[in-house]
Amino acid sequence: MGEPTTLAVETADGVAQLRLDRPAAANAMNRAMWFELRDTVRALDADPSVRVVVISGNGRNFCSGIDLEMLGGLREAAGGDSRGHGSDELRRVVLDLQDCLTSVERCRKPVIAAVHGVCIGAGLDLAVACDLRYASEDARFVLKEVDMGLAADVGVLQRLPRIVGEGVAREMAYTCRAVGGTEAAQLRLVNEVLPDADALRERVAALAAELAAKSPLALRGTKHAITYARDHSVADGLEQIATWNAGTLISADLEEALAAFAGKRPGRYRD
Repeated sequence: MGEPTTLAVETADGVAQLRLDRPAAANAMNRAMWFELRDTVRALDADPSVRVVVISGNGRNFCSGIDLEMLGGLREAAGGDSRGHGSDELRRVVLDLQDCLTSVERCRKPVIAAVHGVCIGAGLDLAVACDLRYASEDARFVLKEVDMGLAADVGVLQRLPRIVGEGVAREMAYTCRAVGGTEAAQLRLVNEVLPDADALRERVAALAAELAAKSPLALRGTKHAITYARDHSVADGLEQIATWNAGTLISADLEEALAAFAGKRPGRYRD
């Protein structure tokens, strides 16, 4: 993977800062950004020194959604002299874009979204694919697709109802109204709202450092179990975690956690 052109990535002390980096375009997601996001998240997932990923936006906004030029390209993908062939190609493209965002959910490490400014359309799709969301008071969450004459198709309609409930998700999707940072916290769309972007960065940095100090293996197992249980029955979830712990419960991390507890000191876990 080459250096991304639409993302800025820095890693220190187990925390990767992944910033959407098209500030002049309010971090609208052009074609390059979709696929660089997937490649970068995969690389961070594979890097044992990375324990937590923070996704934010450079400039005044988190993300203003899909780049309109790219949206025009999707229309062209469905064109041609055969409607059936065009529809099949468009379906392939949409599934690929879905996978770009699902890569965030698949990442074994905790992924935190730090949202300030606008978080519209595909930006909201990205935010709800993260494990945790924190926002500044000036954040504006908008599920915009109906007002653009289409149905959202890269994940928000599937993930948002599980976060805020079906009624709230339907209202946000049907009305396309802006939800501010304070209301987003009330709706449990975000875990916490902070006064401004600086306070948001400090809060998320502290949280990321806290998580990076914990057992990476335990966090991976916990993330996987919660995501699996969301999409399966309780019985299936219990079977899954029993199988996971049968393979990972007896580990160096467990031994270190017990030693740290007995010694009243922080744990020191391998990457």
